[in-house]
Amino acid sequence: MINTHALQVPETYRPLTVSSGVRTSALKYPDRVALRHGHVERTFRDLVKRIDALAIAAGTSLGLKPGQHIGILAPNCIAYIETVLALSDAGMPAVTLSARLNRAELTEVCNDACIRVLFVHPDCLNVAGSATFKTVEHQVVFGPEYESLLQSGVGAGFRPIAGEWDIFSIPFTSGTTGRPKGVMLPHRARALLFYAMAVEYGCFGPEDSFLAIAPLAHGAGLAFAIAPIFFGGTCELVTTFDASSVIGRLRDGRFTGVFMVPTHLHAILSLSDDVLTAHRNVALKSLISNAAPLSQRVKEQIVALWGDHLLHETYGSTEVGIACNIRPADQLRKQGSVGLAFPNCAIELRDPDGREVPANEIGELYTNSPFMFSGYWQQGGVRPPPLQGGWFSAGDLARKDDEGFIHVVDRKDDMVISGGLNIYPRQIEEVLYRHPQVAEAAVVGVSDEKWGERLRAHVVTRGQPAPDAEAIIAYCRDRLSGYKVPRDIVFVESLPKNATGKILKRSLRAQ
Repeated sequence: MINTHALQVPETYRPLTVSSGVRTSALKYPDRVALRHGHVERTFRDLVKRIDALAIAAGTSLGLKPGQHIGILAPNCIAYIETVLALSDAGMPAVTLSARLNRAELTEVCNDACIRVLFVHPDCLNVAGSATFKTVEHQVVFGPEYESLLQSGVGAGFRPIAGEWDIFSIPFTSGTTGRPKGVMLPHRARALLFYAMAVEYGCFGPEDSFLAIAPLAHGAGLAFAIAPIFFGGTCELVTTFDASSVIGRLRDGRFTGVFMVPTHLHAILSLSDDVLTAHRNVALKSLISNAAPLSQRVKEQIVALWGDHLLHETYGSTEVGIACNIRPADQLRKQGSVGLAFPNCAIELRDPDGREVPANEIGELYTNSPFMFSGYWQQGGVRPPPLQGGWFSAGDLARKDDEGFIHVVDRKDDMVISGGLNIYPRQIEEVLYRHPQVAEAAVVGVSDEKWGERLRAHVVTRGQPAPDAEAIIAYCRDRLSGYKVPRDIVFVESLPKNATGKILKRSLRAQ
């Protein structure tokens, strides 16, 4: 075994950081548009000049030092990406905050993360102004104040000081299974993930243009927005998702790639048949779905609408980045699968004793790759990552078929034990999604004196007349074993979700 600590760093060594790709792209394509938002465009030359100036101003005008944290509270905008790139280059990782946070949530996260300077979009000033911060010393508002700060750093030379193991950003988990935690993502992990994404998806080359819809505050949203400019392509940011507008943008032929969460796809597929028919022809190379499970029925609808050559469903987590991807050719052939392991990623399915399970048996999914996080930031300090011999589990249960394809059956915490039998709600939800009048569904276990737990389905319907509970139960009974049929059906107007579209089952169980 090589003792890497004894090796000398060669003269040719260069840290692998997120900005390194953006900077080399600027050398090749200085006048190419890197970022676009509405009518505002930023060339690579201007982008690098601005992040250099902001990095200088952070130290001189704001008094920040390497290792200190900054926060960004804003919807998608160009200044968001500029701030992340600039401050991470200067060794000050950005805590990326959702623009949907309320006062209490913002206060908790900012105090937990020890944020020193908070960059705020004008739309978020009311929330930021009402919060009670313990560590925030300055608030910088995007707009004239931000531009003035940036100008204070113009003219001074800047050389990035961040190393590849330094932290690039700290997105906070959604808190679906407990208190939110800051996920510490090093430069090296993000940069290597970009290379794997470029290979797997084929839409991140210098001639590509990507439409970024997902919130930049989340790990995947930021990764899919920066990856295009890392390789010299163009990224266009969208602040507010509108299904009609987005499907029109995809039709105009400008974009070769787009990342969406299932909520976006549900909204697009809910448009009228006339609108969908008029937008069948798109120039996309890849449509990537992530953040929440995509039902097989929705996959079939997307293939029917746009063809069998572009849909990817990706499985991962904030902590591991991307672990699996199912490519377009396998979407209909491998039903319910999230595909094969991502490039340079290893996956094992283990039983409760830590032993790897055989093919077609269910085990907990563990990941090991160079894309993984460095640990958590919580309660004002670093918490080491919860690993088993270098492997991480996000708490999902899965099986591997004979061809090595991974099928996620459910979250470990969502599994229901009724009458001593293990039940995986995701299987039941797949059946419910095939009902012609079910738009969305979520199944949870609720306390039952006789069975321990019984199944309750929360259903969002479409069309008129709406089905009644007995009709839904009868539909399930024809397609599922008796013990898997929900005993209760609750009709709701919408399901509780986080900003990435993941259904908050904890909230449903609490109800």
